[in-house]
Amino acid sequence: MEANLKEIYKSMGIKEDTFDFGETILDSLKERFEKIDKVAEYNQLRVLDAFRKNHVSEACMLGTTGYGYSDIGRDTLEKVYADIFKTEDALVRPQITCGTHALALALMSNLRPGDELLSPVGKPYDTLEEVIGIRESKGSLKEYGVTYSQVDLLDDGSFDFEGIKKAINDKTKLVTIQRSKGYQTRPTLSVARIGELIAFIKDIKPDLKVMVDNCYGEFVETIEPSFVGADMVVGSLIKNIGGGLAPIGGYIAGSKECVENAAYRLTSPGLGKEVGASLGILKDFYQGLFLAPTVTASALKTAIFAANVYEKLGFSVIPNSTESRHDIIQAITLGSKERLIAFCQGIQSSSPVDSFVNVEPWDMPGYDSEVIMAAGAFISGSSIELSADGPIKEPYNVYFQGGLTFEHARFGILNSLQVMKDRKLL
Repeated sequence: MEANLKEIYKSMGIKEDTFDFGETILDSLKERFEKIDKVAEYNQLRVLDAFRKNHVSEACMLGTTGYGYSDIGRDTLEKVYADIFKTEDALVRPQITCGTHALALALMSNLRPGDELLSPVGKPYDTLEEVIGIRESKGSLKEYGVTYSQVDLLDDGSFDFEGIKKAINDKTKLVTIQRSKGYQTRPTLSVARIGELIAFIKDIKPDLKVMVDNCYGEFVETIEPSFVGADMVVGSLIKNIGGGLAPIGGYIAGSKECVENAAYRLTSPGLGKEVGASLGILKDFYQGLFLAPTVTASALKTAIFAANVYEKLGFSVIPNSTESRHDIIQAITLGSKERLIAFCQGIQSSSPVDSFVNVEPWDMPGYDSEVIMAAGAFISGSSIELSADGPIKEPYNVYFQGGLTFEHARFGILNSLQVMKDRKLL
C-alpha cells in the first residue's frame, strides 16, 4: 500500500524525496493528531445534542420564499446555534454575505452616534478598517459619528492592561476582540485569554458590550468565547462552522438585545428576525454545521503539518510547530515575493476546482496592497477549503488555512514545497 501511495504521489508531481520528507513529519505527529480527534469528538457530540434538543426534522431542510414568515427551518437553526454557543439568541442568515458583513452588522447595530469602539488587541483585520473608518470609506462608523480607539498588544503578545484601563472612558460602548491573527504575525488568542481580557474590561465598566470576531476559531477548542463572557460571537459560514457545505452566510450569536439589534439592522425596524426567506439552502446549513467539528479537525491537522514541514526547512512559522492552537490559520514567513507566489500557485494547482488556473497578485477590494489568493474551492472564497493567501509586501507572509480532508491538504502542502524546489527557490 505504501509503495502504491508513493507512486500516485509521484505520478501527480511529488518527487520521492519530498514524499519521504512529508512521511517523516507525519509520523512525528500521530500523538498530537489523536488529541485533535478527541476535541472533534467532544464538539461533534455537542452539535448532535443541540440538533436533538431542538427537534431538527426533515421539515427543517425545506426553504421558504418571499417574506419568509414562519420559516421553521431558519428559526430552528438559530436555536441550534444559540445552544451550541450557549447564548440567548442567534442570527444565522444567507442574507449576511460574508464575515466582514457579519462584523459590520454587529457593530453598526449596537453602536450609536457619539459612541466609541475600542480594540484592545491592536489593529483589526484589513477589511474592517473601512468599516470602522480607519481608512476612509462611504458608510463607515466614522461617517456616522462613532469614534475608534486602539490599544496595541505588548511586544511579547500580552495585553496592555494599563493602556486598556486608560482607554476606557464614558464614550466607550463596545469592545471588539479579534480572535485570529488576520494578516499579522501576533499569536491567535485562546478562549481562556479572551475570557481573562473580558473579565478585566467588565470589571472596569460592567455595561460594556464585548464582540469577538470568531472567524477561523469555531470548534478548534472545546469552549467558545461566548462561554467566557462575550456578548456577541460573530463569524462566516464559509469558514469553520459551515463545514464546507454552506454556500454563503454569516452568524451572530449573543445576548437577546445584541442579536435583536442586528436583526433590525439586517432587515428593517419593526421586522427584524421575522423576515428573510431561506430559499433552498437550509439543508447545506444544517449538514455543514453537523460536519463542522470533523472538518475543522482536518484543517487544524493541516496547519500543524504545514508548520512542521516549513519550520524544518528553516522558515519562521506562527504558530510554531509545537505550540497550542486556537485557530486554523498557519502563517509562514517566506521572505520573498517569488516564494509567496510559488507557494500559492502550488496550492492552486493542488485544488479539485480550477487546478489549471495560474493565480497572480491583484488589487483586491478592502486591502492596501496587492494580494495573491489561491482557492480552488467548491464554494467561491471558502477558506475552510484548502486555500492560501497573502499581501505582496514584506516580509512576504503566506496565510494558509483549510482542508476539508487532511489527505487532500497534505498533498497541497507537499505540492507547494515541490513547486518551490522545482523553481530553485529553496
